[in-house]
Amino acid sequence: MKPDLNTDPNADRTDRRTWMGLLARAPERDVLSLWEAFADKPGFQWLRAPEVGTTMVRGRMGATGAPFNLGEMTVTRCSLSLADGAVGHAYVQGRSKAKAEAAALIDALMQTARAGDVRAGILTPLQDRDTAAKSARARKAAATKVEFFTLVRGED
Repeated sequence: MKPDLNTDPNADRTDRRTWMGLLARAPERDVLSLWEAFADKPGFQWLRAPEVGTTMVRGRMGATGAPFNLGEMTVTRCSLSLADGAVGHAYVQGRSKAKAEAAALIDALMQTARAGDVRAGILTPLQDRDTAAKSARARKAAATKVEFFTLVRGED
C-alpha cells in the first residue's frame, strides 16, 4: 500500500524506503537502461565516490530463531549532491559503480520537483518489471505444487 503523502507524517520516509529498495533489488541492466533513456541528467558533486566493500548478511532459522551470521555480500555505495542541494545515496548489491551512481542520482532527483518525471520514467517501469518477475516465480512454483491427501481406512 502506498503511503498517503498528505496525512502520514512518516510518508516521505516510507516512500523513500520503497524506491531505495526497488533500486537496490532491480537488475543492473534495467536500472541503467531506464536511466540512459531519462532526459536531462543533472550535474552533481561527489560526497562519497562509488566504492566496493562487503557487508555481513544475517539470517534466522524459520524467520523466528536467533540471528546468525550467514556470510558476506559484496556491496557498492556512494553519495552525491545536486546543484540545488538535494543529496542522494545508494547501496547496491555487487560491484557495479555505474548502478550505484544511477541509483544515487535517482534518489536525489526524487527529492526535487522532478520526482514525478523520475517516478513515471524509471520507478514505475522498475516496479512493473519486479511485479512481473514475482508473478512468474509464483506461477512456476504453483506448477510444481504437490497435493497430499490421506484416505480413511475405516479403522476407528
